[in-house]
Amino acid sequence: MWLKPEEILLKNAFKLWVTEKDNEYFVLQRRRGYGEGGGGLTGLLVGTLDTVLDSTSKVAPYRILHHTPDSQVYWSIACGVTKEEIIQHWDWLQQNIMRTLSVFDSSEDVTSFVQGKIRGLIAEEGKTCLVQEDDPEKFREAHLRFEKWFELPPEEKLVTYYSCSYWKGKVPCQGWLYLSTNFLCFYSYLLGAEVKLVISWDELWRLEKTSNVILTESIHVLAHGEDHYFSMLLHLNETFVIMEQLADYSIKRLFDKESFQREPALSDPLQITKRGIEANAKSEQFRTFFRLPKEENLLEVHESFLWVPFSHFNTLGKICLSENYLCFASQDGSQCHVIIPMREVVNVEKPDSSSRALTVCVRGKRALRFSEVRDYQRLANTIRSRCGISASPQHSASSEAIRGECQSLINHFEDNPEDVTLMVGQKDSSKAVSTEALMTVFHPQDVENLDPKMLKEKMKEQSWNIHFSEYGRGTSMFFTRKTRDLIVRGVPEALRGELWLLFSGAVNDMATHPGYYTELVEQSLGTSTLATDEIERDLHRSLPEHPAFQSDTGISALRRVLTAYAYRNPKIGYCQAMNILTSVLLLYAKEEEAFWLLVAVCERMLPDYFNRRIIGALVDQAVFEDLIRENLPQLVEHMTDLSFFSSVSLSWFLTLFISVLPIESAVNVVDCFFYDGIKAILQLGLAVLDYNMEALISCHDDAEAVTILNKFFDSVTNKDSPLPPTVQQASVGNNDKASHISVDISELIREAYEKYGNIRLEEVESSRKRNKLYVIQTLEDTTKQNVIRVVSQDVRFSASQLDELYNLFKRQHFLSCYWTMNSPALLHHDPSLAYLEQYQLGFQQFSMLFSLLEPWAFCSIKSTLSLWVFRLIDENQDGLINFKEFCCALDTLYTGSFTNKLKFLFKLHLPPAFDLPEDGVIRKSPERGRGKVDLQAYLKQWQNEILKKEETIKDLPRINQTQFIQFSKTLYNIFHGDPEEESLYRAVAHVTSLLLRMEEVGRRLQEPSSPPESKKPANTTAGEESSTEESSTTPESSDTSSSHNSQDLSETEWSFSFEQVLASLLNEPAIVSFFERPVDIQMKLGQAKVAQLKSKTNK
Repeated sequence: MWLKPEEILLKNAFKLWVTEKDNEYFVLQRRRGYGEGGGGLTGLLVGTLDTVLDSTSKVAPYRILHHTPDSQVYWSIACGVTKEEIIQHWDWLQQNIMRTLSVFDSSEDVTSFVQGKIRGLIAEEGKTCLVQEDDPEKFREAHLRFEKWFELPPEEKLVTYYSCSYWKGKVPCQGWLYLSTNFLCFYSYLLGAEVKLVISWDELWRLEKTSNVILTESIHVLAHGEDHYFSMLLHLNETFVIMEQLADYSIKRLFDKESFQREPALSDPLQITKRGIEANAKSEQFRTFFRLPKEENLLEVHESFLWVPFSHFNTLGKICLSENYLCFASQDGSQCHVIIPMREVVNVEKPDSSSRALTVCVRGKRALRFSEVRDYQRLANTIRSRCGISASPQHSASSEAIRGECQSLINHFEDNPEDVTLMVGQKDSSKAVSTEALMTVFHPQDVENLDPKMLKEKMKEQSWNIHFSEYGRGTSMFFTRKTRDLIVRGVPEALRGELWLLFSGAVNDMATHPGYYTELVEQSLGTSTLATDEIERDLHRSLPEHPAFQSDTGISALRRVLTAYAYRNPKIGYCQAMNILTSVLLLYAKEEEAFWLLVAVCERMLPDYFNRRIIGALVDQAVFEDLIRENLPQLVEHMTDLSFFSSVSLSWFLTLFISVLPIESAVNVVDCFFYDGIKAILQLGLAVLDYNMEALISCHDDAEAVTILNKFFDSVTNKDSPLPPTVQQASVGNNDKASHISVDISELIREAYEKYGNIRLEEVESSRKRNKLYVIQTLEDTTKQNVIRVVSQDVRFSASQLDELYNLFKRQHFLSCYWTMNSPALLHHDPSLAYLEQYQLGFQQFSMLFSLLEPWAFCSIKSTLSLWVFRLIDENQDGLINFKEFCCALDTLYTGSFTNKLKFLFKLHLPPAFDLPEDGVIRKSPERGRGKVDLQAYLKQWQNEILKKEETIKDLPRINQTQFIQFSKTLYNIFHGDPEEESLYRAVAHVTSLLLRMEEVGRRLQEPSSPPESKKPANTTAGEESSTEESSTTPESSDTSSSHNSQDLSETEWSFSFEQVLASLLNEPAIVSFFERPVDIQMKLGQAKVAQLKSKTNK
């Protein structure tokens, strides 16, 4: 690697370096302790120094220096990990530089020319791969160490690196932590003790920040059942965020593809940078906090003050700018934030340059004044350009009129709050579908009804109207503590749909996609998929007691929304519990609004909840368990196994308590959920357990605890609900309700916020990421155990050997996915399929792994023989091999009898393995995932597997002459390199000769009346025999000679049965002993572990 020329002192260099080559202008040196000789104690000290110091010129074992004869100054210009690499640089200097240097008169000119050339080479190298790095020179040096120490494939992208301590037992090792796209690596070398660690991100079970007495603060990594601790990091939080992002990226890309969205910063695994990862983490946090679409990215952040008219003071916070939104969040504890879609901005004014202020005017005669913005002019120009204010036809009024309107708003904003108009109105783009919320149709409010509940409902509406007049209404409303207080008290029925849309962010999705839902409904109408079948089955199970879903109006609306969403997002399609949630949404929102609310819930607020493995719900249950340990220690002491709460609470999370609470109470929970997200559900779950603490502690088993919780939920009421009894859900039984004290839902929610409202959203998101690793790996481990249990019944390998084989099989799948975004191998993993089919290998993947594990080293990577093996064990001929097929083949080769091993080799040279065309390896794979399932085909396949009888040697077809010649070659390949190679070759030649003679005798017995014809085969046989003997002495004979021999015999076709081949080979003790000789599978597994990654490197 060429280095930026750097002046060095050679005074002490000879203690650490040995000169290998030199000439008039250049010196090639080797580091002591490397190469021949080792260097003894000096080598140990030098190795330790190299690891600790952060300079590649000190680390690389070889270097080239430039000097001039009349100068004592030396310049380092190149370094190398291997001697071959440094020799290449040396030769380049000899061929391209040395001849030119003789024309210069002064040494200064020589040095200047050499330095210019080297800098030019470095600049040329850096044009492609290092442009995005903060410090390209230091990063090049780090990348050199990374490649030298870990020998990973050159495609592996180093993201960043840190100096740290790795705790091995109770002893810390000072070294370097390298974080790349697919691996976490650590290297340390202290006084001869080398510590090297390589862990792929997809193997992580835990990643968390910890602290104890010894380690004040460290990063804990759990992989393969081993704990690893990294401490003494100068930027521990930064390091942890990058590790967290890389692990999450790997999990999503490789395991959880149903939820994987290609982020711009992470679109190509070969181009991921530290800067891109940090930006992606900030954008994720930004989108989560402000409930923005996934397409939005955080572009700019400005610290400023915002004038808050209802409080009459400036609040300190940050302006966050994305492609389509201007957001502000306070930092002074007032919990005030506001979201302004760019489409709502009318103009941007800079009224006061002295206070560095700008005013954003929005529709509805409202304005927001930001002051003390450091770069307010650039921010104003950015907002203008993103809004397209100057070019938009909707702003046809003169700029003077707009400026005057904004100025008057600013002047009278606090004096005339009554002039602030309410901003409402959403585009109604779906005329072809229901345009009314079902509650207004089936339970219209009676204005003249003055019973206490309706009066209280009117008072709630009045409170919200006052709130709107002070804080604004619609998309640019201020969100404050007072907003949350109103939510906790309960949202009035008439405003529920509007506020759900606003709080969830669905109002923005709907405004930016006019007509989208209507198109989806039209496109999805009449489609028939597995999702639509499941939807039809569950339609009448959705709130069946509610009048709205006892009529065709409600059922049809529910069908349209669910089918349209399944059509929009086939990765999720339809999942149980979506019907219950959508039913409630339809009660309070119009049909199109309910659709966008469902989009917000499934794709943003409850990520990964509604897929086949409900990973998101399992993750949040793990978060819930952590919160129980932290907040309810008494319960933890009594119930050490908290998995009970996971099973009980699953429906709480999946349906937002709708399935366990009466509908009139559940909607209050949904109110809180749309405002505070999953945090509201977690708080309420803790409050429910806390309320029933004494009863749960005194119960004796899980069944009793379930009964206690069910009775509690039945007793929850909503005393303020204006809904009539026909709409409210009936309790389980009047006696039970009478025996249990009723609990008001508003009181329960208020108690949840008072006791557990200090749970921060950032902590919940961090806990989600941490627990997602564990949940995914637990599911993967369950898959592995089930696969091993099934496969172990058909093979003789031990459970531990199958475990190692499975890990190698799975790793081989991932190796083909690590370095490309569009790998076809990614399609070979489908978590929704049966356990055995979840991981499958294509031919390229299979050939690499099989070449590492097969016992006789007769299959090289991508060889024709490897292709035949692949075709033979691909029983269903779908171009993919599952783990069972792979293990059964290996089991035959390792532990099978002589007959079974020979039968396997014999079948390799028969159709379908032998005769298919070379380009027919990967045929079109069957449709996978959520398409229409052909149950008849599955049943027929199952029946065939049950009725399939054991294959006998008599069932095998005869092998013809072309196949037999290739069979002989395969035997030669197997025996090549064996200590008994010569005797084995002679045995094969003898068997071949014997078989041909037997065939000749058979022909003569069958054709006694035609001796002239019989001579011809005899001559041919003799020729074949001699050719066989030649091939026995030269087994590497070319294919052309074989084809020539087969052409000579074309007139007299001959063939052998398996019994003939078996009987002949059984007479050769050398061959029998070779195939019966046990091969150490454990040693092969160990070698494969080491070589698997290197085989990819050397590919």
